[in-house]
Amino acid sequence: MAAKLLDMTGRNVLITGAAQGIGLATAHLLYELGAQLTLVDASEDKLAEAAKAFDANRVLAVPASVTNRDQIQGVVDEAARRFGGVHGLVNNAGIVRAAMIDKMTPEQWHQVMDVNLTGVFNCLQLVGVEMKRRAEAGDKTPGAIVNISSDAGRKGTIGQVNYGAAKAGVLGITMSAAREWGRYGIRVNSIAFGVVATEMTEVIRGEKFREKMLANIPLGRFVEAEEAVQPIAFLLSDAGSYVTGQHLSVNGGAHMAG
Repeated sequence: MAAKLLDMTGRNVLITGAAQGIGLATAHLLYELGAQLTLVDASEDKLAEAAKAFDANRVLAVPASVTNRDQIQGVVDEAARRFGGVHGLVNNAGIVRAAMIDKMTPEQWHQVMDVNLTGVFNCLQLVGVEMKRRAEAGDKTPGAIVNISSDAGRKGTIGQVNYGAAKAGVLGITMSAAREWGRYGIRVNSIAFGVVATEMTEVIRGEKFREKMLANIPLGRFVEAEEAVQPIAFLLSDAGSYVTGQHLSVNGGAHMAG
């Protein structure tokens, strides 16, 4: 019984920002657990390269921007036709446009908010509607959603007020959706990552900031993406069947909430 809790066989999971970093690591993990995958990324070239690692019969790779609702609706429709539904969503796509508050341009603000907050809403809403439709048709386990947040949204961050604001907003989206859709059996949770070893964190893991960052992490190390994404599988799977509306910090203890 215990071995089957993480079994994702027969479930189709849509992952945004799937061509690299956390998104790609999530794809590999869920694939190993038996899932079918719908991979979405704004970079067509990177997505095509990433998709080569998987059996084409179990993977649908579609270049699309989370800011374009028509594109995302097309992805959801195609995935539902091919795999019988979208049974999981990993709302991962995100960008960084760093600047101190007094120097941040309106363009930098809106770019991050459009992808990291509105993009999360777009995907959650369109996938959630598909899940809700199946629930109303009698599906007892319509699906689970994991929104990727960040410690920046829980404790603030220097030089990324746009990013921190967007990631804090993701927490609110998560709780509201969990309350609205719980009656349909749709679970919605978020994961707040600390410093994961990806391209996005290269600067703060560099020589200039490395020792200061590590000093704030009780476990004393940065985490590789392959390790960091394991809780995503828990929240999507039957192992997390009674967990919804929660924010799980995956940060080595860098931020501890009471």
